[in-house]
Amino acid sequence: MTTESRKSPFYPAAEAMGATFMEESGWWWTEGFGDLDAEYQGVREDLGVWDVSPLNKWEFRGPDAVEAAQRVHTNNIRDLAVGQVRYGGFLDADGLMVDDGTVYRLEDRLWVMTNGPERAEYFADATQGLDVDIEAVTLSMPHLGIQGRRARQALAPLVGVDISKLGYFRFIPEETTVGGVPCIVSRTGFGGELGYELFVKPDHAIDLWDVVVNQMKATPFGVDLIEILRVEAGLIVLAYDYDEHERTPYDLSLDKMVAIDKVDFQGSGALKEVASKPPNRMKTLVLEGDDLPEYGAALTKDGREIGVLTSPSISPAFGPIALAIVETGLSNDGEIIDVDYGSSTRPATVAPLSILDPMKERPRQ
Repeated sequence: MTTESRKSPFYPAAEAMGATFMEESGWWWTEGFGDLDAEYQGVREDLGVWDVSPLNKWEFRGPDAVEAAQRVHTNNIRDLAVGQVRYGGFLDADGLMVDDGTVYRLEDRLWVMTNGPERAEYFADATQGLDVDIEAVTLSMPHLGIQGRRARQALAPLVGVDISKLGYFRFIPEETTVGGVPCIVSRTGFGGELGYELFVKPDHAIDLWDVVVNQMKATPFGVDLIEILRVEAGLIVLAYDYDEHERTPYDLSLDKMVAIDKVDFQGSGALKEVASKPPNRMKTLVLEGDDLPEYGAALTKDGREIGVLTSPSISPAFGPIALAIVETGLSNDGEIIDVDYGSSTRPATVAPLSILDPMKERPRQ
């Protein structure tokens, strides 16, 4: 028996605008709208919007909700203020990555967001003995991500509260409105630009799409563009840049999201030695030639394997580039290493993890 993939509440509106779709992890994700160059310019130069509804969302409730989230997350969840968000890794008992994602702090509960949909058993096993209820709430929280330089300018006049001072990785925990549509507004996103995420009830999704596309004049885009945006911005994705139970967060250069000196979490003990001298770094590679190597292509130096290429992409701004995990000693910017192209190798140059914006200034503006 097969299970039919789900369509988000925004699907009909996107389909009416000519969107194509792809199946992944039980959902029909919006693939694109037929003009990748226009979508790219929309995000990088103006304002873009994409349907992020299939992102997996969980609600942690109960007296031990904070402790439960802390047990699995690498960042400091215990000192999260109401209305604050933190990003980091979800680990197993050996300190290896199971997933990555964000934790949102509300007054009486937490929202936890993951790449993988099948996390109920993982959360249950990791939080045994704690007084917490964990519920999958993905279907009740469809949402849009808006990204681009015009994001604040376009959104602010339509929001029912003042967002001029809403900080990076902060959200408004009480429901407000955008263009009269009830939703939760969060200053988070995925794409490397100033951005917001708008969480809405399913019944109001089409109305929110209308506000964002027609009143805010945002250019719709899909996952074809996200692959380019995230590689430019140095953002990782499960099953593309790492597999479960194979990498530490340090292999992925998530050092700042690992609060190993502040809190204990599942696997933190196993990470302490690695933290002092990480053996690998996640970097960007600037590739040569017009075609791309395969996902998982080997990286070598003087014939010795020294890493793996994860996500290759052709960037309109930077040409052929890729994310890669490289031995620490060979991860300095400007280092020349070789990439396996199957029948041959080609040189590539190591560059900052976010080749677009190494200091993450764009989303913080």
